[in-house]
Amino acid sequence: MATSLLLSSSFPFSSSLSQHTSNVPTSCFPYGRTSAKLFLKSSYVPLCSVRFCHRIMAGTSIGETEEESVEPVTVGEDSAAFDLGQQKISSWIYFGGILGVVLYLLDVVWIDNSTGFSKDFIAAVSGVSESHEVVMLTLTVIFAIVHSGLASLRDSGEKLIGERAFRVLFAGTSLPLVVSTVVYFINHRYDGMQLWQLQSVPGIHQLVWFSSFVSFFFLYPSTFNLLEVAAVDKPKMHLWETGIIRITRHPQMVGQVIWCIAHTIWIGNSVAVAASIGLIGHHLFGVWNGDRRLAARYGEAFDHVKRRTSIIPFAAVLDGRQKLPQDYYKEFLRLPYLSITMLTLGAYLAHPLMQVASFRLHW
Repeated sequence: MATSLLLSSSFPFSSSLSQHTSNVPTSCFPYGRTSAKLFLKSSYVPLCSVRFCHRIMAGTSIGETEEESVEPVTVGEDSAAFDLGQQKISSWIYFGGILGVVLYLLDVVWIDNSTGFSKDFIAAVSGVSESHEVVMLTLTVIFAIVHSGLASLRDSGEKLIGERAFRVLFAGTSLPLVVSTVVYFINHRYDGMQLWQLQSVPGIHQLVWFSSFVSFFFLYPSTFNLLEVAAVDKPKMHLWETGIIRITRHPQMVGQVIWCIAHTIWIGNSVAVAASIGLIGHHLFGVWNGDRRLAARYGEAFDHVKRRTSIIPFAAVLDGRQKLPQDYYKEFLRLPYLSITMLTLGAYLAHPLMQVASFRLHW
């Protein structure tokens, strides 16, 4: 659940790129010369991709065939790229300050039972039914409607109030609902009807642990852009193409499905099933909604990425639409994934603390 509920940089597109693209054969662009104009407007196409294509086409003049040598031009951004040399200390200090203020306000305005509104919110939702399954599913649906609804309104919202202000609205509305839903799940995960009991089966604990660990590596790459998440940098809607996107175009959905299946197997009751139905349903809707939004924003460029990727993991790789580079593993040997590894292990070790903190809230 935490995969979905809790909360890179590519080469800048040089202003001199037109000098290179003017001499590059149209076959280097997936849509011909008109595609070059589209790329010139984008800030996401690495200059090295154009130079590489130009070099490859030069090779055809000495006997190589174009089909044997031309590799697809990368249209989207490089996922999880992090250049330490481009980071500003002042930005991260600002990020730390914003994080502290957000956590303080979240505690006072929402979490603390003496001052916050979450207890009343949970009580209102619980008034709908005495069934923990119904309440769990209702909380998940409320979060899904708010989260996906605001995401759908992003383009018009940013035009109306600006990128940073809309991000504050989006996070300020979604984050409290995340906390309430997660805490309710932790407190009531064993209150449902027991459907099966597999916790004593040899190997089940290891399977659930490994599956949960792997699920966090399917986080959507935009999650790693912490400065944009906190609106320190201007938030952008990114078109990713490398890293985990080569495996599946919707990694967040895949990671959520893996997490839900693992925890439903472990807990084995009706509350876990209700939570999983709500979360998986939300993310399946996100598959359609995410593609729709990217198509509206990026047009031909997204169509190109869509043809070379798949929703089902590895499907595009197996049918030949996606060619994994020989050094593909290097796209995961990056600081964001090292951080995810450490945070995931830390979250596992902190499970007892999370449970105690949730129990004290009595939601």
